[in-house]
Amino acid sequence: MFFGGDPFEHMRGGGMPGGMGGMGGGRREPVDTQEYYDTLGVKKTATPAEIKKAFRKLAMKNHPDRGGDEEKFKAIQTAYEVLSDESKRELYDKYGKEGVEQGGGGGGGGAEDIFSQLFGGGRGGGRRGPSGPKKGENITHPLKCSLEDLYNGKTVKLAINREVQVDKSEKAKVCETCGGKGVVLRMRQIGPGMIQQVQSACPDCNGLGYKVRMKKERKILEVAIEKGMKHGSKIKFHGEADQKPGHLPGDVVFVVQQKEHAVFKRKAHHLIMEKEISLSEALTGVEMVVKHLDGRQLVVRSEPGDVISPGTFKRVANEGMPMHGNPFVKGNLIVAFDVKFPVPGSLRQPALKALAEALPSKPDSGADKLGDEAEEYGMEVFTPEMLKADLEQNRAAYDSDEDDEEGGSGQRVQCQQS
Repeated sequence: MFFGGDPFEHMRGGGMPGGMGGMGGGRREPVDTQEYYDTLGVKKTATPAEIKKAFRKLAMKNHPDRGGDEEKFKAIQTAYEVLSDESKRELYDKYGKEGVEQGGGGGGGGAEDIFSQLFGGGRGGGRRGPSGPKKGENITHPLKCSLEDLYNGKTVKLAINREVQVDKSEKAKVCETCGGKGVVLRMRQIGPGMIQQVQSACPDCNGLGYKVRMKKERKILEVAIEKGMKHGSKIKFHGEADQKPGHLPGDVVFVVQQKEHAVFKRKAHHLIMEKEISLSEALTGVEMVVKHLDGRQLVVRSEPGDVISPGTFKRVANEGMPMHGNPFVKGNLIVAFDVKFPVPGSLRQPALKALAEALPSKPDSGADKLGDEAEEYGMEVFTPEMLKADLEQNRAAYDSDEDDEEGGSGQRVQCQQS
């Protein structure tokens, strides 16, 4: 209940935001639902594939990195973001930009929106609120993608089978057996004086809760794998799941599962590859050819005089994965180097002498100043496996010594008491 005057006084005389005017019926201006289509240069009946194709063409042409106008590029991105999303596109077609920003109704809400806020519901057949039809369950499918697919983008056609009504005009009747619940409770005796209550699907409606003719429908969906998508990304098709009278159909959701790649490992928007090089390459420079995910052959060279140590990382800028939603921005290609040293005995005396002359001089150990009293030793190869065997042998010998001390020579002497 309102006290102290007209509760809608603040709505009159242009007091509402957005120039709503009075409640008395100022005529609302029509909403612009054409601008985004004009920005992309497509018709209102354009398919998702046509919208995507138009966006790619305009984005390539107007990207700021290619000399395009930044504001125009942003407008193209905004238009594509709305029209490529089925739910946003539906809101835009009904309510324009403001409808998309507010999530529905846009600037067309007026008095109906005010009443909805005040009294908790719409009036006269407006949008359905919380009391509207429930949404059915979503159907989720895994979508295995190669790293090439996620780098280049790809469209695949996948078939789904879903339940639909045979005749959409047929009204569903609530099943009298289960009362629309889809399940029935039955009692069964499991022993003398013992009764168990069992819940099972209703046999009359097959667990649906209603009686209506249904059929299986096979539908082909064009699934667009966008550049830069990652493991776990979701591609939704709104309202394409099973139909159920009294419910809005759920969504079909494809979840991206990235497959392992033979050369590259992905870390966020970076690509990492391992490269083994020789000691000669590490010291004098390395040149290698990298076949990228889009088929390009990259010739990668180190800088002159750059010595590469084992475990060194180098990057090739802007040759990583494209950013999802902005494929013109890419991460880095990171190369992890491992240096393979010559095997023992492979270097002859002339080569050793040449290396000693070419490389920086060795530090003086001070051995020449010790004289004849110094003891000289050589070094042998000693591996972790040899260390482990040595420790096991020493432990066995130590345990054997303990056993001898406890049970061998030592005898206990008891004192005799008289």
